[in-house]
Amino acid sequence: MKIVIIGGGFGGLRLARKLSNKKGFEVTLLDRFNYHQFQPLFYQVATAGLDASNISFPLRKVFHAVKNVRYRMAEVQNVDVANNKVVTDIGDFEYDRLVIATGAGTNFFGNAQMEANAFPMKSTAEALQLRHRLLHNFEDVLMAEDPLEIERLMNIVIVGGGPTGVELSGAIADMRRFVLPKDYPEIDFSKMNIYLLEGSPKTLGVMSEKSSVQSRHYLEKLGVKVMTNTIVKDYDGKTAITQDGHKIETSMLIWAAGIKGNVPAGIDPSLIVRGNRITTDRFAKIKGSENIYAIGDVAYMEEPAFPHGHPQVAPVAIQGADLLTKNFIAEINGKPLQEFVYKDKGAMATVGRNLAVVDVPKPKLHFSGFFAWLVWMSLHLMLILGVKNRFSVFSNWLYNYFTRDQNLRLIFKEFYKEKK
Repeated sequence: MKIVIIGGGFGGLRLARKLSNKKGFEVTLLDRFNYHQFQPLFYQVATAGLDASNISFPLRKVFHAVKNVRYRMAEVQNVDVANNKVVTDIGDFEYDRLVIATGAGTNFFGNAQMEANAFPMKSTAEALQLRHRLLHNFEDVLMAEDPLEIERLMNIVIVGGGPTGVELSGAIADMRRFVLPKDYPEIDFSKMNIYLLEGSPKTLGVMSEKSSVQSRHYLEKLGVKVMTNTIVKDYDGKTAITQDGHKIETSMLIWAAGIKGNVPAGIDPSLIVRGNRITTDRFAKIKGSENIYAIGDVAYMEEPAFPHGHPQVAPVAIQGADLLTKNFIAEINGKPLQEFVYKDKGAMATVGRNLAVVDVPKPKLHFSGFFAWLVWMSLHLMLILGVKNRFSVFSNWLYNYFTRDQNLRLIFKEFYKEKK
């Protein structure tokens, strides 16, 4: 069975690894990057807590001892459904089964000016760009004389009160408290404002009420200005304007308010639903297709416990890959296939130093504070690929914890560019 997997994220890489050295399978993994990116820690790269190499792992290294999996760095141009092949910039790849695991990118909801001026954070490169701009702003403050320009450089606006927005806000607040005053003693950081804007009534809306309340309390304790029921209408690179007309002067607006599936060209548009996700059946097969599947953030599957689709989180992609592995093996052996049932193991988010919230559905548990923070760190450390990467991340965390310092505050000019 020739299987082509598009995407080396949590779902695609998991599937390729599970099929490694399995008889009867020939697997080709396609991705435009030659490394796996650990997305949950992008915000730590953006705030100089970790190096990009700490959360990235070469895809080829994963398959050193594997005979039936090959990786190709390629940009997918379209899926030729009629001829069972994927068309890329390096050639065509034929398949018996195609698995689309392309993940999701930033959703600006059609606001072109926002897209041109705001900073997204859905890749390692974008996290680095954000870090360089964040640090460069303080260099610019030292030379600025106009009070309005200084205000814009000092204010940071984060749009989206989900886990990414909350974690990023807390990390920047910790930088303002422990790191930046030492780096820039000439700057009065009491004038630095961190705004977290959320369109719904609460932060961490996908988590429990306790987590929402505690996350807001933690953020406000760290000095973050949390504004719920607030939608950003426009941003021109200098001024953010909310739906009720409120203006915030800022040269840095970070967009963490929405994602949309990365759907390759060639997929029937009638199968694409809200959030740019591809509709699949309970076997992860794209509806109307006989041999094309979708898993992870790009897939939309309804089941009784999730009538509006699954959350776009890593465990869904990982469990989807596990299901496909079992079903592909069952198909070869002539055995019945299994339907997908998502097992929700809980959710968590860290807010800052010694501060986190954790929800566990079965048994129904909630805990917060230092213990939750340790749980968050332990789980993320286990999920990172590679012993060296885990050691590097742990070493950085240990150093940061005891010194209250991040040692990766580097500005590389080739990464730094102005938003147009």
